[in-house]
Amino acid sequence: MSEKIVVGVDIGGTTIKVGICDTNGELLHTYEGPTETEKGSDAVCDNIAAYARLIVEESPYSWDQVEGVGIGIAGFIDIPNGIIKFSPNLHFRDVHLKTFLEDKLQKKVLINNDANVAALGEAWAGAGRDIMQCVCFTLGTGVGGGIIINGRIVEGYAGVAGELGHMSIVPDLEAIQCGCGKMGCLETVSSATGIIRMAKDAVERGDRTSLSFVENITAKDVIDAAKAGDEVASRIVTRAAYYLGKALSTVAVVLNPQRFIIGGGVSHAGEFLFEQIREVFIKSTPEIIAEGVEIVPAILGNNAGVVGAAGLIIRS
Repeated sequence: MSEKIVVGVDIGGTTIKVGICDTNGELLHTYEGPTETEKGSDAVCDNIAAYARLIVEESPYSWDQVEGVGIGIAGFIDIPNGIIKFSPNLHFRDVHLKTFLEDKLQKKVLINNDANVAALGEAWAGAGRDIMQCVCFTLGTGVGGGIIINGRIVEGYAGVAGELGHMSIVPDLEAIQCGCGKMGCLETVSSATGIIRMAKDAVERGDRTSLSFVENITAKDVIDAAKAGDEVASRIVTRAAYYLGKALSTVAVVLNPQRFIIGGGVSHAGEFLFEQIREVFIKSTPEIIAEGVEIVPAILGNNAGVVGAAGLIIRS
């Protein structure tokens, strides 16, 4: 085989996921191995290199066909130099990962924030394929995001562009403090954590809701109850959708993307959630800006990170 391939690595606190993609973004092969953060940063770096080699050895491809290795990692990153300034999940501090891996693998290595990488995955080979301007929101424990303009990640001057969950979107009278220390962030209402908090608050207030009989409430419990007609749960989901729609409107008047892509666990609520987001977006956005803009679910799921990491090599 003479075709070129790229290797993507999605580094998590528990597992490292590695994938081989072709130059069109098709995921050809995957492998997962333990991160082993308890052994220290040197061991984790060795594992990354070993797994990148191993996945190619297990595939029909050769190391000579590899154009480069892309890495997605959570934390604060000096992107041009590939230095992990601080990654709390991995206990990395000032780790020169790019230099280490290029010496070890003898291939081009590019590193970026995990949320940016997941956004690139969707833009390159997922719900944003063939769309050059798109913005991705990930609704999970927090609200992550990534901005893709002209097919490339917008990193910003300090490498932290796309922190969409930390837009201050909730009015002061309703705002609570976010984990980032600021008040009223989108993340406090539209993440799974925010939805669960609002549900627990309702139960503690004594609101009449079926959620009162649910132990260890999850965001899915709240969404399912809303779909079943529970008024309290419906208000919570509507509030989450409202502020997300407002946030999309704010981004739209600044960037005018063609498509918004929404992923993460909360997005699995499907059209029940998306219809409400679209309604708020249309009402909040000037018609000339909103016209033609699509709001769609992500499609790559847990593979977005590894595909996007591979895409760093193609879209750099």
